[in-house]
Parts: sequence; C-alpha cells; structure tokens
Amino acid sequence: MRLTKLLRHRAFYLLLCVFFLQGCSTISYYAQAVNGHFKLMNARQPVAQLLASDDTDAELRRKLQLLIDARQYAASSLSLPKNDSYSTYVDAGRDYVTWNVVAAPEFSLKPKTWCFPIAGCVSYRGYFAEARARAYADTLKAESYDVTVGGASAYSTLGWFDDPLLSTMMRGSDIRLVSTLFHERAHQKLYVQDDSNFNEAYASFVEQAGVRRWLADQGKAETIPAYDAYLSRQLDFGELLRQTRGELVNLYKKSLPVADMRAAKAEIFATLRKRYAALKNERWQGYSGYDNWFNKDINNARLLAVATYRKWVPAFAELYRQQQEDFDRFYQAAEALGKLPIKERRMRLQGLIDQADT
Repeated sequence: MRLTKLLRHRAFYLLLCVFFLQGCSTISYYAQAVNGHFKLMNARQPVAQLLASDDTDAELRRKLQLLIDARQYAASSLSLPKNDSYSTYVDAGRDYVTWNVVAAPEFSLKPKTWCFPIAGCVSYRGYFAEARARAYADTLKAESYDVTVGGASAYSTLGWFDDPLLSTMMRGSDIRLVSTLFHERAHQKLYVQDDSNFNEAYASFVEQAGVRRWLADQGKAETIPAYDAYLSRQLDFGELLRQTRGELVNLYKKSLPVADMRAAKAEIFATLRKRYAALKNERWQGYSGYDNWFNKDINNARLLAVATYRKWVPAFAELYRQQQEDFDRFYQAAEALGKLPIKERRMRLQGLIDQADT
C-alpha cells in the first residue's frame, strides 16, 4: 500500500515537472497548487485522535463523527471507494479551501478551458489563495472576458492522495456536510478527462441520491420531503438559467454592433432578475436562499459556473432509474458513457433527458 502511494506521488511530481518546462506563469501556477496542497497535507491530524481528545470542541467532534459514519456508509451502501481519504482533519483557517476562476468571452457561452496533468482539460482554474485567483481574474477581464471567482469548501485529488476532511466543509447543516463527502467520493469513483459538465453533474447526482438513501437508512425519512423541496428549488433555479442561456445563445448568433449586443445582453439579464422575483414570491412563497446569487453582477461566466454542476443531472437521474436504482449498475453505465467520444456522450445524455420527459 505504501509503495503504491509512493509511486503515485512520484508520478504526480513527474507530471508537474513536465509542466514546469513551460512559461513562467505556468510555473507560478503549478507552484502555488503544489505548495497549497502540501501545506494542507502537512497540517493533517488523525480524526481518531481528535475524537479521543478532551480538547476537541464538542461540535467539531460531533461533525467529525458524523462524517466518519457517512464515510463508512458511502463505502458500504453507495459502493463508493473505501480508502484512507477523510481519515484526517485540517483546520484551513479560512472560509474556503480554494477559489475557482471561470471565464467566457463577452458574447459567447463557450467557457475558457485550461488543461492540467491528471485532471485533463477543465472549465475552471483553481487557486489556494483568493488574492491570486482575483488577480488572475483581473487579467482575463482586461482581455474582455466575462469572469467569476467562487470559493470551494472541498476538492478532490481523485485518489492520488488521502484527502483530509477540512474545516471549510464543517459549515452548514449536517445534510450539507454529508452531501459534500458523497460528492467528493463520487469523483474518486469515476472521473472523465476533459468533461467538467459530465463529472460535476454525475457527482451531484450521486450526492443527491446518496443523501436520500442515507436519510432513509438513518431513520430520518421524515426529513426527505424537506430535502426534496431544496432540490426542487435547485431545479427551478437551473431552469431559469437554462432559459436565459437559450436566449443568450440566440442573441450571440446575430451580427449586431457591439453596443447593441451589450444592450440586448443587459436586457436579457434584467429579464432573468424579474423572473426570479416572480418565482421567489409565487412558487417559492418568499424563500430567499438565492438572493445572494442575484445580488451580484450576472455574466456569462456565472451562468456557466452553475451549468457545470447541473446541466446533466436529470440525465444521470434517468440512468439511475433505468438501472433499477442499483448503484453498482449505475456506475458501470456511467463509466460506459464516459468512454464514448464526447459528442456521442452528450447526445446520449440528452437522449436520457428526453426519455425522462416522456
């Protein structure tokens, strides 16, 4: 086991060295990634020791025990990987562990992508320091990109390292904690290079189906309707953004003067805000959980950041249904989709959504 991990670590370093042969900005980026990751690795504390210590805060101890139990449940009941990840804890000393930069051209919904060792090409660029993320975002803005910077409470090394539990994961409800663990574990089970939309939607679905099953098995079935209501609002929000993306795609196909294009784009975003206000006041009966999202400037990048996680979730839900809600069969079917050429994969995913709608 130790030899295997040593070889993995050396392979990881070799991949980084290849990239270090590139330009100074690339070297700087990978240096911060390596340094940021290993600062966390060096600060790990065994969860077992924290649980046994009288000095551990009572609420932290409760949440750590919850996550250890959820970790075991993920392996035994959701067929997710059983390994040494999440057996240690790190106090990151900040609100988010990483900050992700997402960018798109001013008049396009095609995200800018970056290619990395192991992860392949993805539609975001992560930093361990917020200031670095925002500085890079500013360089993209200067190139006329729409840009957004968002904090992340967790990340996965896809099994290359034993990922720790993080203090940034501890905020929020118990369901949110367990959701994050299931989501990150799902990435360890299956990851398809160069397809962020596939990976995040797949992990988001595993998270959702896993939480439902976990609540039922924990004797908390009475909380499932509230969780489903939360997911329903996510779907409503996603539908709002899907409609807006469709309108923007049609707009960006037109040959208009830049000033006219910007004005039409601004009008579409104004319409989105009006639709949200109506949804909030009517269907949601005043629920304000998405106000923070709408209180910030809206641009192409912010729409794409949400779409990355949600676009194909209904497709994976249908795939799960077709596999008789058996996780092992679901993972096999999802892996088969992941092996298809990307165009065929997306056609199959859209076909699953169409089947669910009939």
